[in-house]
Amino acid sequence: MWLDRLSSHSTPSASPPPSANRSFSPASRRPSHLAPTSAPQRPGFTPRSSSLSLVSNDSTASLLASSRNPNGTGPKRPAAVSSTPDPLEVLEKLLGPKGKGLAPSSKAEDGVDTTEESGFELDFAGLSLQDFLEQETPESDLEAVYNMQTIDEYEQEKEKFEDLHQSIRVCDDVLNSVEINLTSFQDDLAAVSAEIETLQARSTALSIRLENRKAVENGLGPIVEEISLSPAVVRKVVEGAIDEAWVRALAEVEKRSKAMDAKSKESRKIKGINDLKPLLENLINKAIERIRDFLVAQIKALRSPNINAQIIQQQHFIRYKDLYAFLYRHHQQLAEEICQAYMNTMRWYFLNQFTRYQKALDKIKLHIVDKYDVLGQDDGTRKNTILAGAKPAGPPHDAFNLGRRIDLLKTSNQTALSSFLAEEDKSTHYLEFPFRNFNLALVDNASAEYSFLTSFFSPSLSFTTISQHFNYIFEPTFALGQNFTKSLIQETFDGLGLLLCVRLNQHFAFELQRRKIPAVDGYINGTAMLLWPRFQVVMDQHCESVRNTTSGVSTRKPSAAEQAKQSAAPHFLTQRFGQFMQGILALSTDAGDDEPVSASLTRLRSEIEAFLTKTSNTIGDSRKKERFLYNNYSLILTIIGDLDGKLALEQRQHFEALKSAFTP
Repeated sequence: MWLDRLSSHSTPSASPPPSANRSFSPASRRPSHLAPTSAPQRPGFTPRSSSLSLVSNDSTASLLASSRNPNGTGPKRPAAVSSTPDPLEVLEKLLGPKGKGLAPSSKAEDGVDTTEESGFELDFAGLSLQDFLEQETPESDLEAVYNMQTIDEYEQEKEKFEDLHQSIRVCDDVLNSVEINLTSFQDDLAAVSAEIETLQARSTALSIRLENRKAVENGLGPIVEEISLSPAVVRKVVEGAIDEAWVRALAEVEKRSKAMDAKSKESRKIKGINDLKPLLENLINKAIERIRDFLVAQIKALRSPNINAQIIQQQHFIRYKDLYAFLYRHHQQLAEEICQAYMNTMRWYFLNQFTRYQKALDKIKLHIVDKYDVLGQDDGTRKNTILAGAKPAGPPHDAFNLGRRIDLLKTSNQTALSSFLAEEDKSTHYLEFPFRNFNLALVDNASAEYSFLTSFFSPSLSFTTISQHFNYIFEPTFALGQNFTKSLIQETFDGLGLLLCVRLNQHFAFELQRRKIPAVDGYINGTAMLLWPRFQVVMDQHCESVRNTTSGVSTRKPSAAEQAKQSAAPHFLTQRFGQFMQGILALSTDAGDDEPVSASLTRLRSEIEAFLTKTSNTIGDSRKKERFLYNNYSLILTIIGDLDGKLALEQRQHFEALKSAFTP
């Protein structure tokens, strides 16, 4: 078809297709001449194709121009035509029937002027369009047109080509730079890839090492933890002050020492233990040295004048009792030497303190109850003896009436009298007052010392050893206490005071049992062995005095005048005996059957009954005689009637029987 030839030869000079809004450029048709690479060049246009191209270009342009309005909206239509004419009919009119020529002024059968309607005139020289295209164009004319067109276009586009060429060079430089950068980047990327591979290999190796170390740590971690010490602990033990933190650091050292000993006894040999053991031994020796200095300093402080030993014991010994246990485990000989030094110091301390206290108690004034204060002693005889200078006169006292003396046994005050108050006391007391204060202070101090010894030295020492140490410390003090008791009771005839001392001693024994201090039982028993014999001696003296009084009663028959003067009132000796018995029974409400009180009281009662019977025989009137006995026994019952206890009940029953026997 001619349309195909038209489209294939109109490229160099034809306008772009309607869809592109740009002018024709020859450079766009020949890119191979300007490309930086050596691409094959397209062969040049032939004269025929160029001629056809030029002709077709003009005709096509004219045809397109005739088919469009200036604004590109489409061909013009007459106002009378209501529809667009068929393009095939228009071409047939242009070409003519089967190649016949078409007159420029030919019209369509329907009366439409196609020339006018297309908007341009065609000059085919009386030929049809097909014949016109088939005719030959002279080559000279075609080359002239082509050359003229190319030169003109080149001249017109020269600056554009130069700009394009410069831009291409710039792009080429940029591309070269990009190529260089890409090459460098590729090299860097290769290096990074190699480093990544290296890191991966190292990571794998580190992972393996980590797993191995974890496995080793699981095996060695507990062992290292058991035998290693932190620098802070070592520094504290060597340089730190001895306080609670120092004790905790010492406990860490002890824990590591036990672990080290246990590991050393195992069959396997651990090099770390062999390396650390000498260092740990040096640290233990340093700790022993510091403990020795600390304990020696505290023992020296106990020898300071006017020092309270219990304060030092509680604040410096008990507070750091773990120090001695550590010392005993690691250096037993040194621990025993320090223990001996402590015992010698406390032996001197307690003996010195209680010697001073005894001297203070010796200054207390006491009622003197001697051999003249017995039941059978007549007051008149006693007064005459006193006036004769047989014994010095003392403050008034009643050796047979208990009175308020029992309050000392029932008091809730468990504090001993201080040395200062004892020296300043100007009142007069009975013997149980200094006895109670001295022994109360001794029991309190002994209890405190025994508790300290068991707390400080155990479990390093056994309780048997601790009791031996306690006896060594208090041996001279206990001897001092027993000598003090002897000085109080050796010359006294105060039976009630002696029995009060016995009851006080028993109370001390009960208190020591409650405190669980068995080490003082020897002293308590020794004191009881001093009091009970003296009490029996005093009771025997009362019996002897009554017996002497009975033997002194006249046995002759009174005369009638004497009988008339005789009275049936109770004898003064009965009053004394009743008060004395009431005191003994009041102090024996909880007495046991194995005590000598009952036997001594029974002997004294028998002597009183013998005295009353013999005295009643001196009364001639039998009725008055019976009334005399009745009144005496009734007085005794009245005095002891409100007492409780097994012994008091037995005595009341006995005297009630006697009273009933002589009821008038």
